[in-house]
Amino acid sequence: MSTLNFLYETKLGRIILRPLISKPISDFSGFILDSKISKALIRPFAKNNNINLDDYILDDIGSFNDFFCRRIKSELRPIDGEPSHLITPCDGLLKAIPIKNGEVFPVKQSIFTIGDLLKDKELADSFEGGYCLVYRLCVNHYHRYSYFESGVKGVDVVIPGVYHTVRPIALEAGPVFVQNAREYTVIETENFGKCVQMEVGAMLVGRIVNEEPESKEVTRGSEKGHFEYGGSTIIVLVPPGRAVIDEQLLEASAKGEETPVVLGQQIGTTIS
Repeated sequence: MSTLNFLYETKLGRIILRPLISKPISDFSGFILDSKISKALIRPFAKNNNINLDDYILDDIGSFNDFFCRRIKSELRPIDGEPSHLITPCDGLLKAIPIKNGEVFPVKQSIFTIGDLLKDKELADSFEGGYCLVYRLCVNHYHRYSYFESGVKGVDVVIPGVYHTVRPIALEAGPVFVQNAREYTVIETENFGKCVQMEVGAMLVGRIVNEEPESKEVTRGSEKGHFEYGGSTIIVLVPPGRAVIDEQLLEASAKGEETPVVLGQQIGTTIS
């Protein structure tokens, strides 16, 4: 039995899990991974996760967390600039799920409601019949993320919570996304209407670092922020009648399959 199976599937494991998903443990882990001594973890981590160091800018790496949120060489993540294209804000594993009756029914995961996710019923209701795009980032993924579309963003909304892992075993066990700490912003876009882009923390990820928490005009592909250590999730909510999602992506998602994507990639178009 793996450690995660023990923690999420046994009575004793669930008792032990409670302190592990707390903010103090996450903060302490962050403190250790910010230290100079944590640099010793970098090369074994890169080797175990098949990370090609030549793809990244590694100047001024002073700790493991510096490495974890390393910058990729820009030519390796070109941003699709066609205004009619819906693009991805990050690297990750994507599911595109229709929103029905205020709920999201991801295959092989627990159901959650948009109202619980946003803690704002009026805003949640505006996405009825639209799409919930869930990007799950594993530890080997690039952990900097960008705005998925140009527009005017509102002030970031911060929702405190715990720090469950976002691996499949936890997503099956309960509605992790509405329990974990998260931040989101509403973006008024020209091509896709009023959308939400949300970052969700995960086990040992105490810090979601958004560079621009204030209201301002933003540009697709410009950096929004980064996650520190661990797997994490980005959720994009698109209102009804504004986007056509790639059919193969929808078919895979309907089977419970995640589709690998990279930052700046097209996954749909506007409805003309």
